[in-house]
Parts: sequence; structure tokens; C-alpha cells
Amino acid sequence: MDDDVMIEINAGLQQHIGGDRAGARARFTALWERIGEDGDPLHRCALAHYTADVCDDPAEELAWDLRALAAADSLTDERAQAYHATLAVRGFYPSLHLNLGEDYRKLGDFAEARRQLALAEEKVDALGDDTYAEGIRAGLKALAERLGEPSQ
Repeated sequence: MDDDVMIEINAGLQQHIGGDRAGARARFTALWERIGEDGDPLHRCALAHYTADVCDDPAEELAWDLRALAAADSLTDERAQAYHATLAVRGFYPSLHLNLGEDYRKLGDFAEARRQLALAEEKVDALGDDTYAEGIRAGLKALAERLGEPSQ
């Protein structure tokens, strides 16, 4: 499936990875204005997830990560797989909860950070055995260490 919005989101991600954080943020903001709160859940989830990564304010980052989680909650496997056959929504949750845990940690809400970490760890079995999964598991371990928790 050709998906112009996902292509645009990926272009913004590549801008961010390439060091143009401000450009990525501008692209993501304009795209969010176009798709809005009621847009396609896959678009909202991906866009909110990546927009959070270009926020300087931890409270704003949290707001975007919460939007990503809400979008994932309304996303179906069928829609995700229409974009890419290997996607399963359950595989999104470890990363989403990891990001929320880090947001809450930055904001000093350690109890909620620990809760999000536990939610991520409960769902980590949805990940495969690849470099993406390794990165998420490493992120969970690092967050657990920052919170003074034993990691699973």
C-alpha cells in the first residue's frame, strides 16, 4: 500500500536522524494539523510517537506519547498490516510504554514511571528477536537502572 502520510512521517524521521530536529518538528506539526485528532490511527500513532522525540519540554513530550498510546489503542492489526504485512499492534506497546516511563521519570513522577516500565516489561514478549527488539530491551534495562529497579 502506498501511504503518502507514512512517507511524509518517514521523511520527518529521516530529518531528525540527520540532525535537523527543528525541521522535523516543523514537518510533524504541519502534518498533525493536516491529519488531526480524528485521523487514521496508524498515522496518529506514528506521528505522535516521532513528534515526542523532537520535543524539548518533557511535559510536551509526555502529551505526544500519550497521543501515540491512545492512537495505538484504536489501531487494528488489519490496518497496520495494510501498511506493512509484518506489523502487529501488540508489538507497538513495549516501546510506547518505555517512552511514557521515561517521560514520567523526567517529570519526577517515579511511581508512574515504574508502572509504565512494568507495563512495557509485561508486553515485551510481543517483540521478535531482531535489532529493534534488542534496542527496546536495552531501553527497558536502562530505564529500570535509572529508576533503581531490577530489570527483567
